Amino acid sequence: MKADQLVRRRIIFSDTAFAELVLWQLPHSVAGSNHLFKYRLAYVVDGQCVLRYDNETGKGDHRHFAGKESAYAFKTPDKLISDFQRDIERWNRENRHS
Repeated sequence: MKADQLVRRRIIFSDTAFAELVLWQLPHSVAGSNHLFKYRLAYVVDGQCVLRYDNETGKGDHRHFAGKESAYAFKTPDKLISDFQRDIERWNRENRHS
């Protein structure tokens, strides 16, 4: 099995905000993760990445939110995207007056 790109999408929210979602299914798991997916989901506002979910090799599944990195419990690609969307809504709610 070769790597299959499942998602590659840029979603424009406004003139100053967009999300980029990239998700691959791999033949072998990435070091630090126990599933067959490689992903990078980022939310960018005013040119700055304010939210990111990823599983870079060796670090495993984690997210960056409000300037802090924390472990992320990956379940499924659908749950990953749902969690990411929920955090975008949260970030927008908490930062709408910025």
